[in-house]
This record gives sequence, C-alpha cells and structure tokens, in this order.
Amino acid sequence: MLITPGKLLATINSPDDLRKINRTDLPQVCNELRQFIIDNVSVYGGHFGASLGVVELTVALHYIFNTPDDQLVWDVGHQAYGHKILTGRRDTFHTNRFYHGLSGFPKRKESPYDSFGVGHSSTSISAALGMAVAAQLDGHENRHHIAVIGDGAMTAGLAFEGMNHAGATDTNLLIVLNDNCMSIDPNVGALREYLTDITTSHTYNKVKDEVWNLLGKMSSFGKSAQEIVSKIESGLKASLLKQSNLFESLHLRYFGPIDGHDIDHLTSVLEDLKHIPGPKLLHCVTVKGKGYGPAEKDQTKWHAPGLFDKVTGEIKKKVYEKPQPPKYQDVFGHTLVELAEQNPKIVGVTPAMPSGSSMNIMMKAMPDRAFDVGIAEQHAVTFSAGMATQKQVVFCNIYSTFMQRAYDQVIHDVCIQELPVVFCLDRAGFAGADGPTHHGAYDIAFMRCIPNMIVASPMNEQELRNMMFTAQSEEVQAGKQAFTIRYPRGEGVMPNWRTPLEKIEIGKGRKVRDGREVAILTIGPIGNYAVKACELLEKEGLGPAHYDMRFVKPLDEAMLHEIFSRYSSVVTVEDGCLVGGFGSAVVEFMADQGYSARMKRLGIPDAIVEHGEQIELHRECGFDPEGIARAVRELAYAGGSAVMA
Repeated sequence: MLITPGKLLATINSPDDLRKINRTDLPQVCNELRQFIIDNVSVYGGHFGASLGVVELTVALHYIFNTPDDQLVWDVGHQAYGHKILTGRRDTFHTNRFYHGLSGFPKRKESPYDSFGVGHSSTSISAALGMAVAAQLDGHENRHHIAVIGDGAMTAGLAFEGMNHAGATDTNLLIVLNDNCMSIDPNVGALREYLTDITTSHTYNKVKDEVWNLLGKMSSFGKSAQEIVSKIESGLKASLLKQSNLFESLHLRYFGPIDGHDIDHLTSVLEDLKHIPGPKLLHCVTVKGKGYGPAEKDQTKWHAPGLFDKVTGEIKKKVYEKPQPPKYQDVFGHTLVELAEQNPKIVGVTPAMPSGSSMNIMMKAMPDRAFDVGIAEQHAVTFSAGMATQKQVVFCNIYSTFMQRAYDQVIHDVCIQELPVVFCLDRAGFAGADGPTHHGAYDIAFMRCIPNMIVASPMNEQELRNMMFTAQSEEVQAGKQAFTIRYPRGEGVMPNWRTPLEKIEIGKGRKVRDGREVAILTIGPIGNYAVKACELLEKEGLGPAHYDMRFVKPLDEAMLHEIFSRYSSVVTVEDGCLVGGFGSAVVEFMADQGYSARMKRLGIPDAIVEHGEQIELHRECGFDPEGIARAVRELAYAGGSAVMA
C-alpha cells in the first residue's frame, strides 16, 4: 500500500520546490509532512518520535538554506525522515529500512542532500566544522554549514571536542541544538538540568525576546552588520552576567531558546542567522513525537514502535499460540537482577541504552546500583574501570557497534590494568534494519586480540545466564581479566529459559553432535542455524559433527586437537567479520599446531553489508542454515567421495 501525500507535499520533489511555496503555506506543508511520516511508519515501521519532533525545523532549514550547496548534517540520523521525504525520496520512502530499500539514516551514496552519513550520535559538529574549514580553504566563503544535534547527542565527549574547536575558528557554522530532553530514553546528567534551567529561566527568556525583537527589525545587513552583532553580543553578555552560558564560554554565539514548532518564527530566525558571521548555536525546544498524542505521552515507547494503528494508537503485536522465547536483552536484564540479589557487589552500567539493553530492569529494582551515564561510551568503560578498582563487580552493557567508540578505554583503562569488568555486548552480529552503522560485526576480532580479555558467546539463553553467572564468580573476578559476552538482537530459542545457574569452565566448548568427515564449529547463537543445517544434511545421508565452541578466547584447544585429529574438513560459522574473527582463530590454531584440513569459514565478509532483516543478511553472506549445509556439501565432496550413512 503506497501512502498518498498531501496536496502541497505532492508538489515537493526537492528543496527547490519547497522554496517556491509561499511562506504562509509552510504550516500546511508541516502538517502534511508530519501526517505522511505517521502514515508510512504505522504501515511499514521504523523510527518515529524523533522525526515528528523536527518537522518544522526540517522544513525551515531547507526553506531558508540553499541545500545541498549549503550543507546540512543530522545528528543522529533517525530524526531525518522528513529530510529524506523533502529531498526527492518521498515516492520511495515506503522502502525505508527494507532490504535493498532506503537506508533508515542519512547516507552519502543515497543522496547529495545527505552530506554526511550518520548512525552513531554526536558526530555532526566535528563533521560540519570540517566541511566549513574546507569551504574556507576552497574560497566558498558564503556556503553555510548546519549541524542539527539532539541534546541527547550533546552528552558525548565528541560533541564538546567539536564545539571547543569551532569556537576558536571564524567558520560559517550553525549548530542547531534540538532540545527535547530525550535520546531513546529520557536524558540524564547535569547537561540536561542545565538546558532545563535555560529554557525555564526568566532571564534567558527576557534576553531571547530582546534579541529576537532586535533581529526582527533588521532589514538588511550592510555596513552595520558588525555593529548589530556587537550589540546582540553585548546585550547577551550583560543580561547573562548572573547566569553564565556554557556555549558562550566556548565562543559560540548563543541564540534562544526558541519554540522549535513555530515554523513562522523559525524561518525568520534562520533567515537572520544566515547573515551573522562566525560559529553560532541556536537552541530549539521541541517535543519528541510532536503531533501524535500517544508518542508525546510515552516518548521511549514510541521511539521505534513497530507497526501500529494510527487512529487508535494500538501497537500491533504478533499473536502466538504457544509461549515464545524471550529477547536476549531481557534474559540479560532479568538475570542481572537475579545475580545482583545474590551478590551485593554487582553493579550495572549502560550508556543511554537502559531500555534497549534491558538495564532498566535493574534500574527499577535497584536504582542505586544501576547507572545510565548518557551517550558516553568512553566514560561508561572508564567509569566501570574505576568501580572495578574498588572491587565492584561491574556489568557494562554496550551495543557492539557502540563499543567501537570506547576501544581505547577497554585497552588502556581495563585490560592493561587487569580489571575484571564484564562487557555484555548487545546487538552483536547483524543488527537488521538499522544497517551498517549498527551492525556489531567487529567485536570478536577487536576484543580477542587484547591481552587479559576473555571472549565468549552463548548459543542460547541458558548459556547466556551461565556465562553471566561465571563472569561474576569470585574465582573469575580474581583472575583479573575482562570478560566479553556477546549476543544478538532479537529473540532466543528457549521459551522456558529460567534454568538453574551453573558455572562454565573458562575456555571449554561442548559437542552438540558427533559426526563423520566434516565438523562444523560455531560460536554464539548462530550455532542454532548449524543445528538446522545438520538436520537438512542428515536427510541427504551426510552427518557432520557440530561443536559449539562457546569461547573465542581462550579457545578450547583440547577440543580442537580432537577435531583436527578426526576430521579432514572443518567449517567455521560466526555472525561476525571473517577478517580476524573466530574462523581466523581456528585457522591460526591449525597452522600453529601443524594440522592440515580443508577449511571453509562462514561469516561477515570484508565488505560493508547494507540493511535488511537478519535472516536476509545471513542468507546474503552464506551462513543461513542452507548456506551452512551448502558449505558442508562442498567440503564433503571435495575429495571425490563422502562417507554416507
């Protein structure tokens, strides 16, 4: 079902078309754009609340600035649906986040209007500043560069690094702070409180009125431009003498706060700011989910709600006849509380993902022992390391893709100092519709090369519970090694998952089934595909063995000696990158020990894999059940014959 756009929106195929519309008709454009987003996401799914909150801002930016020559960077990208629709992708927007369809985030290869690819947060200021400096070097003095950053993204150190640099330049840079007090979950920390103080301060609002009244009187910017700007700055500094401004202290001219849903005011303000030179920040106050009542009331739930009835607001859920397995993240959340009830030293840490990682379960049950540190992965790891020095048992839960941002801290602050922090990496492997910026493809490779690090992955929910139980045990904590446990997004395989907790021997794998000629070695939940592959092959008369290795580091060397002594062919399977991953570790063992076998490694290739459902991407890369079976067949018949049942 294709969604029909409103009358005005149907005429907009580019920002050039938008700029031909009378300014008095912009409220109607905003209404139609908001409804188009609601209609599409309700039917096809995707992120929701963030884009609704910036509808007016999106329209105003493209109306006032000459995009794509003026360069617009969104931070983070899930607020850019309106941007995509206005920049030539309206008629294909229904393919958003689907396999071979539009990306759910801005993507340079997709459109010239997407000046910078964005999936992780807090990159916009640094990127836009780089563009602005490059424009200066190339003599494009009149080109504008706009970074739209959510206030949740402001909590990351990279945003402050960018502002610190920007304030020391004379670049044509505008930072638009989209202040809705939310990331996925409500924002936390002192910055949130600071921004709240600004938006409620009588002093600031008085200044805001004075400044914008002055700007509203500007009819032109000739020789008096510097004088007017000087008056604005003097008025700000005088009025704010009693309440210092963080952004002004970084030499960014601060304007606002203003209502981010007043399209008439927004366009007037942006038109005036075009003529004020140097780096500046516009503070816009918005509501995440604006214009859709249920999303405004429960902003976390409606960040990415799935399919829903737009009239009733009922989120559609599948109805099952029998109990279904839980999500791995929920197994983590409930098990962590279970362990923390037994071990008073256990604490939990997550960087702005309490609901996404299910750390919110512990935060509700034990609020003084679970910490959301904001979008600040580097801080999350070093904060965890600090607690570990004081003998706290720290479970630091970070999405695999976001752990990349804290790699130095893992090495420098945790492993070199022999601190037994437990890293639980959610969304390991293919993340699905969020695409390459969110795939957890690399953690096996980048974690297994670090000394003082254990790397493990459970095949099912029972194994996840047991690995968590093992990681917090006294003997493992005394071993002074970090412990990485990776698991994927989505559901597991065990409806009855609340199994008794048992310790696992570090570096010990398990044989799932014995077999002939070919051995399949798997790591993590992808091993369940191997079980299905073996069932397929059994019907064909082939009977491969299957080993769930559990640990990438340390490897079960005794089991590997058995495998290479018994089997002439080996298939390794991982939902991770082939370069430096689990299969590489097995090949290294084989070479070091002098074994020889036909090898086939299945996993994520040395390429950027785009978005799609997990099974679609597994199939594309050849490690779905049929792909595994195909690899076994190739090896089984490679020698000219196969041992049949």
